[in-house]
Amino acid sequence: MSSRVERMTEFRHADLNEIVQATEDAIRDGIGFNWVVPPGKDMLETYWKGVLVVPERVLYVGRIEGTLAASIQLVKPGPSKETSSFCASLEAHFVAPWARGHGLAKSLLDAAEREARSQGFSVLKLSVRETQEAAIKLYDENDYICWGTLPTYEFVNAKMIAGKFYYKNLEPITTLV
Repeated sequence: MSSRVERMTEFRHADLNEIVQATEDAIRDGIGFNWVVPPGKDMLETYWKGVLVVPERVLYVGRIEGTLAASIQLVKPGPSKETSSFCASLEAHFVAPWARGHGLAKSLLDAAEREARSQGFSVLKLSVRETQEAAIKLYDENDYICWGTLPTYEFVNAKMIAGKFYYKNLEPITTLV
């Protein structure tokens, strides 16, 4: 199966339908997205359209055989974040269950890191539910450092789930001074 990663700047009609379906599949599989049950197609369409209009968000998507199946967002600090302008965040990193096992998660992570470096960021940060074992393994294997755990990260199915917080230095902080 062929896979590829690309930066998304606009959705064709099929793209929007496919990313909504992939998101719903991932939510049903427990990936998160701050939902336990998919919120409905209209809300997810609004969410994804909104991602593309926020200047601080860069969206990369992954495709399997041309079908959109995965995403990652590089979230840059806003203009009012002068003291943390060196640091960007990663969000909405997921692969639909049917598309896993083809290297998309790693390819998306690599693309977001390249983008962050090209824009001069020296630190990336992210958080993940402790139940996302495959994601935790990926971040651990790619030099992300877990700096803490929050026992009350998310409330899922009447149960509190812990979250892990990670960062990765892309270049020495000393290059900023």
